[in-house]
Amino acid sequence: MGLNRALLEEAAKKSGLLWLDLPGLPQPRAAWHVWHDGSAYVLTGGEGEQPLPGLPEAARVTVILRSKDKGGRLLTFGAEVERVEPGSPLWDEVAPVLAKERLNARTHEGQVETWAEESWIVRLTPADEVVEASGEYATVRPVPTPATTAGAPPRLYGGKRRHADR
Repeated sequence: MGLNRALLEEAAKKSGLLWLDLPGLPQPRAAWHVWHDGSAYVLTGGEGEQPLPGLPEAARVTVILRSKDKGGRLLTFGAEVERVEPGSPLWDEVAPVLAKERLNARTHEGQVETWAEESWIVRLTPADEVVEASGEYATVRPVPTPATTAGAPPRLYGGKRRHADR
């Protein structure tokens, strides 16, 4: 295993977030993942799960890993896409690992069974050497969302406001 492969594995294990350059979308999408046995596993589809349109049907995607320290782009690589079929030995191995890492689920009860009916677990296996390993930390802009803050920003009493808070 080369230095780039070692860096790829270390970055993927440390960061629970990666970016996927999906076919037909104008910009990469953020996705939480679990690194397990040399591949990244991503959950998509179903109510309340991360929308990654086109991922289950894709044969190959570009994956961007971020620096855990700085949050910017660390390296980019091509990955082969494979759906993990419910009931397969790989599903039985990976689904509980994903369920354990799924921190903000609506409910954890019956989660894996719901995924088997409504969602896809997708395996992303590095297909070639790292395309880009840059020392610069270019950022990827988040996808626009209709989500808003629930109310007015909190009040600050007795303290000095920072320039960014005005």
